[in-house]
Amino acid sequence: MMKKLLATLVLAGTAYASLSQPVEQLINPAEVSRILGTLSADDMQGRYALRGEGIHKAAAFIADEFKKAGLQPLAPNTGYEQPFTMYSATVQNSRTVLDGQPIAPEHLFCQTNQSALKVGPADGYEVVSIGAADNFLQQYRNLRGKTNNLLVLVDTAHRNLFERIKRQSPPRFAQSTNQLYVLTANTKPGQWLVDVDLQLTTTAMKNVAGVLPGKSKAQELVVFSGHYDHIGIQKPNEKGDSIYNGANDDASGITAVILLARYFKALNNNERTLVFVAFTAEEVGGYGSQYFSKQLDPALVMAMFNIEMIGTDSKWGTKSAFITGYDKSDMGKVLEKNLAGTGFQFYPDPYPEQQLFYRSDNATLARLGVPAHTISTSKMDNEPHYHKASDEIGTLDTNNMAEIIKAIALSSRSIVAGTDTPTRVSAASLQR
Repeated sequence: MMKKLLATLVLAGTAYASLSQPVEQLINPAEVSRILGTLSADDMQGRYALRGEGIHKAAAFIADEFKKAGLQPLAPNTGYEQPFTMYSATVQNSRTVLDGQPIAPEHLFCQTNQSALKVGPADGYEVVSIGAADNFLQQYRNLRGKTNNLLVLVDTAHRNLFERIKRQSPPRFAQSTNQLYVLTANTKPGQWLVDVDLQLTTTAMKNVAGVLPGKSKAQELVVFSGHYDHIGIQKPNEKGDSIYNGANDDASGITAVILLARYFKALNNNERTLVFVAFTAEEVGGYGSQYFSKQLDPALVMAMFNIEMIGTDSKWGTKSAFITGYDKSDMGKVLEKNLAGTGFQFYPDPYPEQQLFYRSDNATLARLGVPAHTISTSKMDNEPHYHKASDEIGTLDTNNMAEIIKAIALSSRSIVAGTDTPTRVSAASLQR
């Protein structure tokens, strides 16, 4: 019996060593620095999604890294870029009426690809009321993922937030459905009409995605993701620096995605199909991940590892990170089991009041039931370089980054192998 136990332990140790060896070879501080330094360099111009050459240069670099890693394009695309179009709709004329009372044009914004709309109760729109006591930002984030036509009536108590969202870009929308937002004290009208003329502009966007086909469970998908856009060139700081390089946010996550792709390709033993994706437009509304999510059957996505801001030590120090939405599925427990004995620790999100589970690119797939979580180390109560020009590679710990990426690789192994399947995210859990 003792000999059998010892033999089992030796086999387990050998298997662990075989996994660890390519981790050390492929995921190391030198490679972290190379990729991170390229993505966060000044010539990337802060990778703003809506204009500038930096975002296209970054996409080309990521695509080249996916090609070198030996990934295949994500069907039906023939290359690594996943293109889509964003629409910006600016109100020109409006004749919006609620229960006979006209609504001023400035109290309306539309997310649509239509140049004119004239709709009322007979047109099948879902009417959503956001009352004075509701969390407007959370509801807005939830509604962005909806696929039906919406009329959203926002109480005037949310005027400042309404105006802020309206000013952003203005809002862009990748799908063909319409979302109409009206600021009004009458959030439950009996009759309504939205008759509006819009000026449309279009922006060509692209995610970057590659696939490592699975073996025995090829129809089942595991997604590794991050966002490659940032906020571009802004007002110069006190040092005269106007380029917001976004080294931590989120060149660090994309560095992880690229190195994980190389690692799993080298192992070449994934039973499930692995999808590696760099999202665009996270900073302007999460539109890249919204588009991506609608190209997949969510029932076939077994797990999503979204990686965001892993360049600094967590609140627990090195060799640690946290998982958003830890209570929404048992994925965190699976990862912890796989990390036993490694010296690395995952923790539940310590900043629940900031609603991080709903604020990153995991959110769209999570709302569709996928165990989709974000892994991060960011100290959200004290991150001095967040959305500042000082978010540069020199402020990050690339040695610890390498350890975090290794931990993600090792923590995911039973999910990648198809021997563990995390529980789905339920609609009820999303209300908590």
